[in-house]
Amino acid sequence: MPTKKKPLNLEIVRSNLAEAIEELQKLEHHAASGDLHEEGLQVGLCHAYHHMNFAWNIRRVATREYSNLSQEQFEEWGRYPSDIEKS
Repeated sequence: MPTKKKPLNLEIVRSNLAEAIEELQKLEHHAASGDLHEEGLQVGLCHAYHHMNFAWNIRRVATREYSNLSQEQFEEWGRYPSDIEKS
């Protein structure tokens, strides 16, 4: 018998997507104004990727667990997802 998946935790997914979007908008603004340098691009993209990775990796994690995450979970959930298809 297949196990039932936990529901998506849309609150923490949305929060992480909002953080990624905000970072990308900052980068776009700096690029449009001619004030984007490679170092800032790298830091900003790493920040945005981190939140996008989190959004996927914690999509079924309870808010209680997310609120009390360990350093190990922070590092694991911030990595590129191993269970997402690359095309």
